[in-house]
Amino acid sequence: MRATKYLLLALFVLTVISTGQWVVSAFQQIEFVRDIQPIFESQCVACHGAKKAAGQLRLDGKASALKGGISGSSIVPGNSKASLLLTRILGEGGQAQMPMGGDPLKPEQIELIRQWIDAGAVWVEKSEVGTLKSEEGPAIHWAYKKPVRPTVPVVKNKAWGRNPIDAFILARLEKEGLQPAPEASKETLLRRVYLDLIGLPPSVKELDAFLADNSANAYEKVVDQLLASRHFGERWARPWLDLARYADSNGYEKDNLRVMWKYRDWVINAFNQNMPFDQFTIEQLAGDMLPKPSDETRAKEQLIATGFHRNTLINQEGGIDPEEARFEILVDRVNTTATVWLGSTMGCAQCHNHKYDPFSQKDYYKLYAFFNSAQYEYGYQGGGEETRWVKEPILDLPSPEQEARRKVLEAEIKQIETKLKTQTPELDSAQSLWEKEMLAESKRWVVLEPQEIKSLNGAVLTKQSDSSVLASGPNPEAEIYTITTSTSLKNITALRLEALTDESLPKGGPGRDPYGNFLLTGIEVEAAPANNRAKAQTISFKTATVDNQTGRIEPKKFFTKEGDSLPIDKPSGWQINATSDITRVNRNAVFAAEKPFSFIGGTTLTIKLKHLAGAVGQGIGRFRLSVITSTDPSKITKISAALKPVLATPANQRTAKQQQDLASLHRAQTPLLKADRDRLEGLQKSLKDLGIVTALIVGENPGYERPSAPFRNRGSFLSPGEKVFADVPAFLPRMPENLPYNRLGLAKWLVSDENPLTARVAVNRFWEAIFGRGLVLTAEDFGTQGEAPSHPELLDWLAVEFRNGTESGSDLASGANPLATARGTVPERWNIKALLKTIVMSATYRQDSTVTPVLQEKDPYNRLLARGPRFRLEAEAVRDLGLTVSGLLSSKIGGPSVFPLQPEGIWKSPYSSEKWTTSEGEDRYRRSLYTFIRRTAPFPQMMTFDGTSRETCIVRRVRTNTPLQALTLLNDEGAMENARALATRMLEEGGASLAEQLTYGFRSCLTRKPEPKELERLTALYKQQLRNFTAQSAQADKVWKLTTETNKPEKAALTMVANVLLNLDETVTKE
Repeated sequence: MRATKYLLLALFVLTVISTGQWVVSAFQQIEFVRDIQPIFESQCVACHGAKKAAGQLRLDGKASALKGGISGSSIVPGNSKASLLLTRILGEGGQAQMPMGGDPLKPEQIELIRQWIDAGAVWVEKSEVGTLKSEEGPAIHWAYKKPVRPTVPVVKNKAWGRNPIDAFILARLEKEGLQPAPEASKETLLRRVYLDLIGLPPSVKELDAFLADNSANAYEKVVDQLLASRHFGERWARPWLDLARYADSNGYEKDNLRVMWKYRDWVINAFNQNMPFDQFTIEQLAGDMLPKPSDETRAKEQLIATGFHRNTLINQEGGIDPEEARFEILVDRVNTTATVWLGSTMGCAQCHNHKYDPFSQKDYYKLYAFFNSAQYEYGYQGGGEETRWVKEPILDLPSPEQEARRKVLEAEIKQIETKLKTQTPELDSAQSLWEKEMLAESKRWVVLEPQEIKSLNGAVLTKQSDSSVLASGPNPEAEIYTITTSTSLKNITALRLEALTDESLPKGGPGRDPYGNFLLTGIEVEAAPANNRAKAQTISFKTATVDNQTGRIEPKKFFTKEGDSLPIDKPSGWQINATSDITRVNRNAVFAAEKPFSFIGGTTLTIKLKHLAGAVGQGIGRFRLSVITSTDPSKITKISAALKPVLATPANQRTAKQQQDLASLHRAQTPLLKADRDRLEGLQKSLKDLGIVTALIVGENPGYERPSAPFRNRGSFLSPGEKVFADVPAFLPRMPENLPYNRLGLAKWLVSDENPLTARVAVNRFWEAIFGRGLVLTAEDFGTQGEAPSHPELLDWLAVEFRNGTESGSDLASGANPLATARGTVPERWNIKALLKTIVMSATYRQDSTVTPVLQEKDPYNRLLARGPRFRLEAEAVRDLGLTVSGLLSSKIGGPSVFPLQPEGIWKSPYSSEKWTTSEGEDRYRRSLYTFIRRTAPFPQMMTFDGTSRETCIVRRVRTNTPLQALTLLNDEGAMENARALATRMLEEGGASLAEQLTYGFRSCLTRKPEPKELERLTALYKQQLRNFTAQSAQADKVWKLTTETNKPEKAALTMVANVLLNLDETVTKE
């Protein structure tokens, strides 16, 4: 029976390995933390752990597990047959099968445990990982061992290969019984390397020049030319901006716009200048902490680089807790840093110790502490009391002319601001009169006594002793309060609505949602003679003035029925956010009538307060209505809720701060200073109109020797614990003694020789960008739950070469390996261009990408690299290719983000009035890298081709194939514009005959000549389209669109052919 079970198990394991459905294969060896501990924790520890130890057996620690229980040794290292653990999980020996009362372990889990025991049952506690030495073998997860330069393998086929990369690849292929593919054609190779190094296809002229160059180093000359191209930085900035979560907006629901493009320019320039990756790292994480260069431009560039960690989302929602918002910002910086440089899912340790990797929760907050000492303050957006948010440094980047003008303006501004802040005896006298006037104004309001009170959908409205109305009971999504009242006041000019706090309301109100907020979407008022409601008239209002709000009031909608049908995601009105004590106060809104109204003998008013935002709890909780005959009815709203009690307090009883605040408010309104206020406003506008470019940067608070942060219990901002000090994860190499414990020290530690992860993670990403998959498939996770490398020795060779450069005595320098040549080797430390040249010069890269039946069966995903790379281009490259072959692409480098063609309505947003205004001129045709990215409404074509919204750090984009992608390339207005432009090039540059024109278009898109059958099909398509457009000239007008042109049917037909060429799979695929 036992032998049968093992035979069946072995057959199952062979099956799952051969089908690729279960991976602990030749690519990797069993590791306790990754493979075994998760099984114990999920299936065994509930009954055999610290809380319960059935049979006195515990499997939550090495010592207790190896000791065994009352039945004997559960684990006998090296002998699974003698291990009771395996006997019990198989249910042998007449014993109940474990786990008791649960589903049996899966066959592959049992096989893992058996193999682990037979291999010696090496049990590594997470806490031990950092203390073990690499010589101790597989006990340490491979990624946490410092990479060493491996010996380049000796291969049988010495005729194949151009550099050591090929030796590692070929050694594996020979082991698997496979042979490398032949070299790709010159056309295919040229297109491939162009797309890989600069992200653009070669022109027909460049193709012909390469085909005509028969020199031995023709290909290398092209590689060097592309590495030196200024478009190199644009191509390689794109994946880095995914990592940096670069966007042009702040995110969250408001998603306000930001200016970040200077950071994007810095990244492009850094790649073009071949900035060493260690410097590239240090400047982005701590450029502000480096010694200031003497060159002012270079000094500013170091600061701009720190924009890497200003790409975080910024929460500017009404009523946010700014401390919590900052906590979320720093959490993002920790997670992004760990992902980008350590290839680690450290975010899992925010709330608890990492389940699989050795990161403890304390490690997490020690890393968090490095970022906790950055400069920040809590600012107010637009001056509102309830919109406090996190503000960090902004660097102004004026031109010399702008700087000179700015100094003049700022000097005058400072002078006027000083005057506006100075209290004089004349202002004291004016303020005394103003206070009396304001108090008298507040008394002119006549409170309306509710006579009838109704709600539309069930809210219970109860009149209070002070003539206010309190809402209780049901709290529907849509509600309208209707109040009928009367007044004898003549010539009413305005209606006042007071929203009042009350202990019965959530958080004290004044609104009914769980936080005391409300949103009044509209108000309607009808006035009628006191004894004749049939003659009611709708009152028109011209303005709505409120003392504070977070939304916006649009009078056209607010005072009419138009606002009743607003979409739920686009509500407008009087919105109060009362989520903090300082904002949870009484509020006022004054609605001024177009003209005074009243009736002889008294006026009956019917007032409807509408709450139609479509969200539960948006009603006003307690309110009171008043009317007035004043010519300036909104005056009362000019005093904030906090200062109204101060105004009513006698001057000799006010505190110094109260008196100061009231004086400031008076100076902001008094006619005595109006000329100065107007002048100040004009100067500030002139300053703003200078258009000085800014950059968001990170700064360090002075005086921090070792930053600290509170530990957060369960990862909650609301549960601070003990203070922890900045440090690197305990299981990784320690910070060198000469490094400070701050962001600069952290950055230098990340690129230090002892760090086992950074170089591996970096070269793996570059490899993935070239081959479509990394040597480690899970580029974002080098931990125990990630994939093991397909070629571990090659990964380490690349990592060491990249980090250390070619050293004397290395395999390359000594020429010890028969494949080693002087070409394509990495000559200096952290050299990105040299690394990429090493890769693209290899025979591995230069293979044909055709998939043979043998490879389809043995290696369908090309992990073994027996053929060249082949996969669809990324979103930006798809669009850029169309612009390039059509001749529309602008070659301009850098600058502000642009707004290419996109469908209407994408930018409809609840809180903003910004519009997508399509760029004109060359900006309409800039590379996709420069397209404005709004996180809540990203460019739709990019998203169709798997682009990202850049809300978080993205290491690997998902690659999908959907019908919508083909439809976009066929029908998108931008795609049609490309097709028209390509058709024009085919006519003007292709030649006189149709065959020449079609061939030119084909070669432009695919970088090869069409086969006779392909040319025949394109010709047939053209003739078919020509017949259609000749018969329907109006359709030709729609396609060609250039009304002054002649021969429209011919041009429209050629446009449709160009449209097809741009939509071919081969066109949007790198082969």
